[in-house]
Amino acid sequence: MPNIKSAKKRVLVNATKQARNKSANSALKTALKKANAAIEANAADKEAVVAAAVKKIDQAAAKGLLHKNNAARKKSAIVLKLNASK
Repeated sequence: MPNIKSAKKRVLVNATKQARNKSANSALKTALKKANAAIEANAADKEAVVAAAVKKIDQAAAKGLLHKNNAARKKSAIVLKLNASK
């Protein structure tokens, strides 16, 4: 543990941000897995699940968790997979 007051605060702030980022990344991964599973199972609501996953990707990019090109690549891949399954 640091001794300087500002360093102590940085430890606390970084821990809070790490928890928030970890939660958002976990939600993103879960949404992607659900979308892929729905596409592979040819579920009736696969369009809605993919739309939710695309929204999560956009949110992650807006928060800086994903680079915009990485987000675009993920969205493109999942939508291509959806269109190929139709």
